[in-house]
Amino acid sequence: MLKRLNLEHILFLDIETVPQFAHYDELDETTKMLWEGKTKYQRKDDFTPEEFYDRAGIWAEFGTIVCISVGYFKIVGEERQFRVTSFHGEETTLLKDFKNLLETHFNKTPHVLCAHNGKEFDFPYIARRMVIHGIDLPFKLNLFGKKPWEVPHLDTLELWKFGDYKTFTSLKLMAHVLGIPSPKDDIDGSEVRDVYYEENDIERISTYCEKDTITVAQIILRLRNEPILIANEIVSV
Repeated sequence: MLKRLNLEHILFLDIETVPQFAHYDELDETTKMLWEGKTKYQRKDDFTPEEFYDRAGIWAEFGTIVCISVGYFKIVGEERQFRVTSFHGEETTLLKDFKNLLETHFNKTPHVLCAHNGKEFDFPYIARRMVIHGIDLPFKLNLFGKKPWEVPHLDTLELWKFGDYKTFTSLKLMAHVLGIPSPKDDIDGSEVRDVYYEENDIERISTYCEKDTITVAQIILRLRNEPILIANEIVSV
């Protein structure tokens, strides 16, 4: 049961991604052809491949990670502290820094990773980008040979489905119905590309990413029927 899981054994995370290039014209001809084929059914006849390129960050083959935010609990007696930090900058560097965190502080058997829609997006996206950059996968992301119950991943979207696989519930909607302060009080995912390439404001993206990470932790608390975090329990490190 979720309540049996030690909160200090969970690494909460969220990632922000953008297209690998600011503009479609920067792609080589082979990549343009592959992009056209990859997005054929998503675009239908509504968009040209170039018009659709601002959505390239969704796919690990055409996107890049610009921020990984993580959070974890430290509990002493009755006092809780949720520590949150971010890795951002050049993708290879941030991936190596994230891997180092996993291998030095969250590498034991009971430790798990937790994200919203993490099993469909965050976890495989990070793993694919590591492979692309020639980075050996850390144990927590290398799923080869693992049985389903051995995979060290929690997904708040999956937990909320309670076995119902017909619908998708956004992080914002879950936060709203569970009485959690909304993380979407500045930008949302559709604006990250412009904030990164047009405004060059990685700090704004990092703040947004950290808010989502905190919200994922708040959802786990609500699913455990425990009080959500208050402001003085959240610490940036």
